[in-house]
Amino acid sequence: MRRVENKVAFITGAARGQGRNHALRLAEEGADIIAVDMCKQLPSARYDLATSEDLADTRKAIEALGRKVLTVEADVRDEQQLADAFREGVATIGLVDIVVANAGVALFAVDQPHEAWQDTIDINLTGVFNTLETVVPSMVERGQGGAIVLTSSTAGLRGILGPSRGALAYVASKHGLVGLMRSYANNLAAHSIRVNSVHPTGVETPMIVTPSIDAFLEANPELVPHITNAMPVGLVSVQDVSNAVLYLVSDEGRYVTGTTLSVDAGFANKI
Repeated sequence: MRRVENKVAFITGAARGQGRNHALRLAEEGADIIAVDMCKQLPSARYDLATSEDLADTRKAIEALGRKVLTVEADVRDEQQLADAFREGVATIGLVDIVVANAGVALFAVDQPHEAWQDTIDINLTGVFNTLETVVPSMVERGQGGAIVLTSSTAGLRGILGPSRGALAYVASKHGLVGLMRSYANNLAAHSIRVNSVHPTGVETPMIVTPSIDAFLEANPELVPHITNAMPVGLVSVQDVSNAVLYLVSDEGRYVTGTTLSVDAGFANKI
């Protein structure tokens, strides 16, 4: 039997990158997927965000694995959009067992606008809160337990990336997720709902592999020694992060809750 056979996973930021790969990995292991993404560009972003076409590609890839899938365009900043997406997902796919709150942005750039702070906080932190507040009540009411993973970062464990508005917002939001995770883990433990966060180092996704990030680091070379891994690897594969997510939401991690799981090639431990 596959590790999440016949479970239903609600995944945000699922159009591409980590979110898409998490959806595919869980589908490979038997889960049906409700895949949500904003699918629009932010004026404050200096790289291309995911599109409707990207989300459609996620749907096709999951369908090719023989699993049920619903894709919905919804902005995690908007509670009503999330509620509508969740309601449609449950009606179409089924009651949710797994939540992967993955939607996030990295808006630090050389010419970042003033809005970079608020947009980052609204998506990376408040968007995760909105996601959990949308889905968790049904999991509690159902009484069958469940598993939740929040996508944080090594920037959720260390103060890195320098003094820019976008970078400070990114670090603050990813640290904030740890507090949310620990609080929800305590609040939901009696319901057998486990909550953990995953903390990757730089991952080979369109959010990181982009000219705006390259230009930011070129303009701030003093940051580079502080954002390298201990092991001799640059960016890790998205598959490595998806494997960690799978472990946390499967029965293999059935007593793992309230933890910060690093997939960082020794980054956070580095002297």
